[in-house]
Amino acid sequence: MVKEKKEDLHERVESSLDSIRPYLQADGGNVRVLEVTKEKVLKLEFVGNCGSCPMSTMTFKAGVEEALKKAVPELKAIEVVNLANALG
Repeated sequence: MVKEKKEDLHERVESSLDSIRPYLQADGGNVRVLEVTKEKVLKLEFVGNCGSCPMSTMTFKAGVEEALKKAVPELKAIEVVNLANALG
């Protein structure tokens, strides 16, 4: 049962991300799931132009994070591993 729940969680995360990917891809970027920890922390990576775009923080907060919170409310946290790099 635990494995089914984990797969379901991953499917809902990917489905949620698929709903916003066209907007990211339109600007030459995307987002990739790296891991969902046992503590239900989702780790993402912005790729393509999103990895170096100065607007990545706003994109994350207004788009990615909001979509994920609605679709997968049991996530405890959502982290983008390369978000700080986009700011520097």
